[in-house]
Order: sequence, then structure tokens, then C-alpha cells
Amino acid sequence: MKNISIQKTRVAQGNDISFGLLLMVIAVLISPLIDIFAKLAIATIPSAEITAVRFLLQVVFILPIVAVRGTLLDLTWKKTGLHALRGALLVVTMLSFITTLKAMEVADAIAIFFVEPIILTILGSIFLKETIGWRRYTACAVGFFGAMLVIQPSMQEVGLIALLPIVSAFSLAVFLLVTRMVAQNEDPWSMQLHAGIWGALFCGALLWFGRGSGSEIFDPVMPDGRASLYLLGVGVTATIAGVLGVYAYRAAPASTLAPLQYLEIVSATIFGWWVFGDLPDALKWLGIAIIIASGLYVIWRERQVRKSASIAPVLPAI
Repeated sequence: MKNISIQKTRVAQGNDISFGLLLMVIAVLISPLIDIFAKLAIATIPSAEITAVRFLLQVVFILPIVAVRGTLLDLTWKKTGLHALRGALLVVTMLSFITTLKAMEVADAIAIFFVEPIILTILGSIFLKETIGWRRYTACAVGFFGAMLVIQPSMQEVGLIALLPIVSAFSLAVFLLVTRMVAQNEDPWSMQLHAGIWGALFCGALLWFGRGSGSEIFDPVMPDGRASLYLLGVGVTATIAGVLGVYAYRAAPASTLAPLQYLEIVSATIFGWWVFGDLPDALKWLGIAIIIASGLYVIWRERQVRKSASIAPVLPAI
């Protein structure tokens, strides 16, 4: 009977992991739609306004979920400073990336942005004193070289704006480090709600001070019907992808799901070609391939190190 019970447990765990993998695949395949809608919207809407709407809709969608789960009254404000910092970092992440989309192709911007796991590895070794061997440092260096292969021709085409995905990746990496400090005793949905509230507040402040400035980033405008649909598309797809990601990480280990994130580059290329007719050239494809390979190696190597040390990875906040 004991063996049968163990077999049933293993089957259940296997089903959970398979379900988590499926949810993660769906999440990363639809995630570029956020950027497609943002790129369509930014033709007439400033990036700070797009970012603000994204956070407002996140709060609108998540607030009922938190209420239904009965954790609304459990929201803790003991770590208000860290929650505010997380919100500010997310604003920098999204604002930098959405601004990039006005001039760059979606696939190029996402490819450069995917140096984030590499940056996170380096920051973890500096601030969290995580042991990083020469193999992962080498992989990080190779990954940055791949990013340069994508950035260099992009800079010739659009200028310094091609560096904004690096800014976005860096701020997200810092966000994840702060999340590790907060996530130990916090409900994931509550953390999402906190991030949405603080993100909306910071964006609102930027738009308030940017009124009448004429800035293409901070001066708010009244969107027309089509632009409103694009803004709604940003918020809805971001929320759906985020919810799918939360449940994927609950069903399967983070180390199992992490490599699937690179499917986003594939779907971004497909959507970018379908909507805008954009395709990376040969040099950019080489850079993208190097970024993916180095990122996957960093993830694999980290999994091996954690396995040998019996350290459970901390789930990132989606």
C-alpha cells in the first residue's frame, strides 16, 4: 500500500509539473502581445501613460481575486518601503522598454532585454553573496557579447535608445532581488496588488508633473477609440500572462520553467513579423542565438549548483 501511495504521489507531482509547463508556455507565447499593443499605442500615447494604464488595470483585475481569496484584509504594510521600491523599479522597467518600442523592433528589444538573467546572476553574487563560478561568469560575458551584436546595428538605426532594454533588464534584475527579500512571508497576489498600486501612483506623479511639457514620454493625452483599445490590450494581456505565470510557478519548480522564458523571443519575432513586417537580420539572429544559449547555460549551471547544495530556488514574482 505504501508503494502504491508513493506512485500516486509521483503521478500527481508529474501532472502538476506538466500543467505548470503548459501554463508557462502559454504565458510566454502571449507575453509579446503586451509589447505589440504597446508599440501600436505609443504612436499616439506617451509611454508613461501606457505604463500607468497597465498598472491601473493590474489593480482592477487583481483586487477582486485578492478579495475572493480572503486575503484582502491580510495585506501588510510593514514593508511599505520595499513594496514602494518594487513599484518604482517596475515603472523604470516598463517605461524604458515601452519607450524603446517607439523606435525599435519588438523582437530586437526583447532579445536585448533577455540579458536580465545574466545581470541578475552578477547582482546576486555582489549583493546576496551568492557563489558564482568562472563558468557562469564566462557565460555572462558571452551573453553580453551577443547583446552587443543586436545593439550595435540597432544603435546605427535608432541611436542611444537601443540601450534602453539594458536599463529595463537591469531594473528588473534589481526588482527580483528586492522581491526575494519580500517574498518569504508575503502572499504572491498581495505582492502583485502592492506592485500595481505603487506603480500606478508613481506613473500618476510622472504624468502630473509632465502635463503640458510637450514630452513624448510624460505629457498625457486623451486617447482616441483605437488607442483606447490598444491600452486595454496592454492591460488585459499583461494580466492574463501574469496570472498564468503565477499558477505555473505554483505547479512546477522555477528551475524547470525558467528555460521556457526564451520562447518569448520566438513568439515576439512571429508577432512582430505578422503585425509590423519586421524580421531580424542575420547578425541580429546570431546575437539572439548567443543570448539564448548563454542564458540557458546560466540557468542550467545554477540548477546544478543548487541541486548539489540542496538549496531551493526562490520563486520570482510575476
